[in-house]
Amino acid sequence: MRLALLAAVAVMACASHAFAQTSEAERVMAATVVAEHDRHIALLERMVNQNSGTLNLPGVRAVGEMLRPELEALGFQVGWLEMAETGRAGHLVATHSGAGRNILLIGHLDTVFEVDSPFQTFVRDGDMATGPGVGDDKGGVVVILSALRAMQAAGTLKDANITVFLTGDEERTGAPLSISRKDLIEAGKAADFALEFEGLAMEDGKDFGTVARRSSTNWTLTTGGRTGHSSGVFNETLGYGAVYELSRILDSFRRDLREPNLTYNVGVMAGGTPATLDADGFRVTASGKTNIVAETAVARGDLRALTPEQEARARDRMQAIVADHLPRTTAELAFGETGYPPMAPTEGNRDLLARLNAVNRDLGLPEMAEFDPARRGAADSGFVAADVPTLGGLGMAGSGAHAVGESVDLNSLTRQSQRAAVLISRLTHGRD
Repeated sequence: MRLALLAAVAVMACASHAFAQTSEAERVMAATVVAEHDRHIALLERMVNQNSGTLNLPGVRAVGEMLRPELEALGFQVGWLEMAETGRAGHLVATHSGAGRNILLIGHLDTVFEVDSPFQTFVRDGDMATGPGVGDDKGGVVVILSALRAMQAAGTLKDANITVFLTGDEERTGAPLSISRKDLIEAGKAADFALEFEGLAMEDGKDFGTVARRSSTNWTLTTGGRTGHSSGVFNETLGYGAVYELSRILDSFRRDLREPNLTYNVGVMAGGTPATLDADGFRVTASGKTNIVAETAVARGDLRALTPEQEARARDRMQAIVADHLPRTTAELAFGETGYPPMAPTEGNRDLLARLNAVNRDLGLPEMAEFDPARRGAADSGFVAADVPTLGGLGMAGSGAHAVGESVDLNSLTRQSQRAAVLISRLTHGRD
């Protein structure tokens, strides 16, 4: 390790023009990341090969146990927050006490790939790797560890004040949120800055900063109507039936709610006599005849907004549309209890990106523009962004998240870890 670090420092010294504004400690951080690259790829492989689908509770805990000794070796106090009452494994929380400003680092241990998925193994092909959760978010967790180890080597971790919060249910949050996200929200309120390590946003070979994410909330629409022979549809006795009422509402959503950064998808729907939605909210069943007016119809979808105000406005407009019933029909729109609040594009978030771009300039890396929030999914950063300046997308670059073949560019681990190590050090020690 020492020989590799000396060699990496020599390489950085040869590139001194790019590091002209960095301190000696920051040059050591950058060199340490390079020297330890293979070590962290090996850690990523071990983590990916341990299935940690959200509902595989022992698997999620196993990934947490892989990380415990890594963090304890860096001087962190590591604990596990049990979340049995929410039906989830829990969260790993590690704290490093110091005199500096508190920096909250957010990632997650779980993936969307459960134990029955055919996609279970880390596979490397040169500078690319595929595997379940390799980017979302085990690659991001490895960036956190790589950055912290670089800080330790450079001496900037010694007095740093850092909280690492790795949730075990980011992909399918446990309910109620008042329990499953209570500790994360409190950690955000105690922090001076929050950094989220989901995947790096890229386009046309350029890196982008994430200063905003939209919310994600599920909704369920249920309509009812009088049933009877289809010859009586539209008359005073039967009215329009449940399917026409459902159609009216959904088409009104399509026509009347449009505004920038707001979307409202319909994921599944059915209508008939009867029509039902299963307990998990993922499957609908219906039966009926062409000559019977439908008694029940149901649809389920999501709502995504950029700010709390935009989401509240959309919900009110949706409820008003639902309330304007066709004759002899009923309708009810219910919003889910679990979901992600938005990470609005605040000045504090933009200031964090400006600080990151100062790091980029000093490291000789390209500056990063803001990424379009309409093209990013929701994340745990949304639970803290209302209370603390937050910057997202500090994990590895990759593609195909949530799909078989999910991949990462292993070279991105280097620049992301260097950026994170220097940024965290400057933030906690007050170098603006």
